[in-house]
Amino acid sequence: MKVLLAGATGAIGRPLLARLLAAGHAVVATTRSAERAAALRAAGVEGVVCDLLDPDAVRRTVAAARPDAVVDELTALPDDYDIRRKDLYATTNRIREAGTAALLDAARAAGASRYVVQSIAFAYAPEGDVVKDESAPLWLAAPAMLAEATRILAANERKVIDARDLDGLALRYGFFYGPGTYLAPGGSIARQVRSRRFPLVGSATGMTSFIHVDDAAAATVAALAGGAAGAYNVVDDEPAPLRDWLPRYAEAIGARPPLRVPAWLGRLAGGPLAVPISTELRGASNVKARAALDWTPQLPSWREGFAGCLDRDPDALHLA
Repeated sequence: MKVLLAGATGAIGRPLLARLLAAGHAVVATTRSAERAAALRAAGVEGVVCDLLDPDAVRRTVAAARPDAVVDELTALPDDYDIRRKDLYATTNRIREAGTAALLDAARAAGASRYVVQSIAFAYAPEGDVVKDESAPLWLAAPAMLAEATRILAANERKVIDARDLDGLALRYGFFYGPGTYLAPGGSIARQVRSRRFPLVGSATGMTSFIHVDDAAAATVAALAGGAAGAYNVVDDEPAPLRDWLPRYAEAIGARPPLRVPAWLGRLAGGPLAVPISTELRGASNVKARAALDWTPQLPSWREGFAGCLDRDPDALHLA
């Protein structure tokens, strides 16, 4: 299969490229950098420079590639994951909103039969069960900039899934960990935890579903071969509250235990997202993805993942 991959140099893009090539797919990878395009070509991939905010350039690139499938991993998150920043998701929102629209239109025009788009599994509305399947409503009324990010992702999902002339799949990834992520030993969150700037706020009962980037890449390759149009939670088997996973993560990277602070102080110091993230997030179930994509995470729990994988790579770029 010929696959066009947008977002080939991000945290998931790198392991995804390796898995696509290992599975025998021919890959055309887009990047905004001529230097990165050259590096992609040196790795055996057809690297193409393309401004995904330019619909004409996107149309020309996709038409020339004539892919069977398009994988949309568009993000542009900053190296420093600081939830106090009002513009934390601004650039990613822009590229996801305009870039995905242009890429989907171009894929349809070029006759692609499948489109796989990145989404997130940590944007379910904080109501009812603490672990959600794909039918649960998204948190469109979330506080601060999370609401805008969720709105754009939800709109992208609908465009892709409802496209009548191709099979559209939205992969709702859990929080990434592993090489190139904020949770890698040299990453932004790791630095915050080491300096005790990532506390347990309030009850710290907010749920998190994780996925190692290698497992996320494997699920993405599986989504090219199977699965009906729709949304899929790509997460491990064990959603966990912050009060459980954060101390174990700190231990795994050799940091002191996280501080505990009351909700009012967390809100004052951490901004409008600090309390919701710590107390209201919902986890996600991977039952649908396991069955429909014929996929199983090789690291079924963040517990073994944190213990065995975090020390393998000191670099960090960004978390999808």
